Amino acid sequence: MNLMMWVLWFGYLLVTVPHVAAAGETIRVGHFPNVTHVQSLVAHHLSRTGHGWFEQRLGPDVKIEWYIYNAGPSAMEAILADSIDLTYVGPSPALNVYTKSNGEEIRIVSAAAAGGAALVVQPDSGLKEPAHFRGKTIATPQLGNTQDIACRAWLSNGGLKVTQTGGDAFIIPTPNPDQLTLFKSKKLDAVWTVEPWVSRLERDAGGKVLVEQSKDSITVLVSGVKFLKKKRDLAAKFVRAHRELTEWILSHPDEAKQMVRQELAAETKADVSPDLIAQAWRRIVLTNDPSIEEYRHFVADAQRAGFIRTAPDLSRLIERVH
Repeated sequence: MNLMMWVLWFGYLLVTVPHVAAAGETIRVGHFPNVTHVQSLVAHHLSRTGHGWFEQRLGPDVKIEWYIYNAGPSAMEAILADSIDLTYVGPSPALNVYTKSNGEEIRIVSAAAAGGAALVVQPDSGLKEPAHFRGKTIATPQLGNTQDIACRAWLSNGGLKVTQTGGDAFIIPTPNPDQLTLFKSKKLDAVWTVEPWVSRLERDAGGKVLVEQSKDSITVLVSGVKFLKKKRDLAAKFVRAHRELTEWILSHPDEAKQMVRQELAAETKADVSPDLIAQAWRRIVLTNDPSIEEYRHFVADAQRAGFIRTAPDLSRLIERVH
């Protein structure tokens, strides 16, 4: 091979090798530090410890980046801003974005969990029905998140007038860790939240569960439409891996609980006892199957709470890409 051919061949390598390296993909995934996000906590732990569940199933050129949010509206804002591709999130914020974007921005690509949310009241408070909450203060994780809307709908169905700025009861969006502190100091009459915070309110503050959402959808897997259009095959592989992870957790609950505990400790910088995880775990049902009928129920709640005016066409909400 003469000198000119060597130069041409070397130049070819300089051009093509970086292109091959650039072929690696990054999937940006959101989730919350809640036990109701079991699959993402287990997967994030495995990514953190070098044994990535999704990485192993999507291939060596695929990197998973994890992003942590306190509640659903923040995660959905990140989807809209194209800051993340997928997120584990409650159904209400997902439906809110779907409705406001006329079905153009997001899809539910899988279910993840049901149960794991409750309204917890102060011990000996005498609070037993919506009418008793007139003038009371209730904390929810974030304005417009699934528990916030459930709380507002429950009070409205019970005859109270509740608006996003006030009304017959005061609903105060409060990050989950702060809820416990305020509840202990009696600055809150009640909290509508998710696990492990429900169990912590019971164990650490003597709270009593008044309303338990034992069967309602609590977590779904949502994809941005842009991601589905650009990288549908990759999205399908991710969803398949998510479904496989659900089955693995159901078959290996003790290992999964340990991973969830370790990941929560890493994300919240707080010790989480095995007993707390076990108590929270009993309230959660893992599932891969989304239910359009259940999402219609969430839309009705969002209408009562004033977040959605007109019920949307849900025919494009669920997209089965696996």
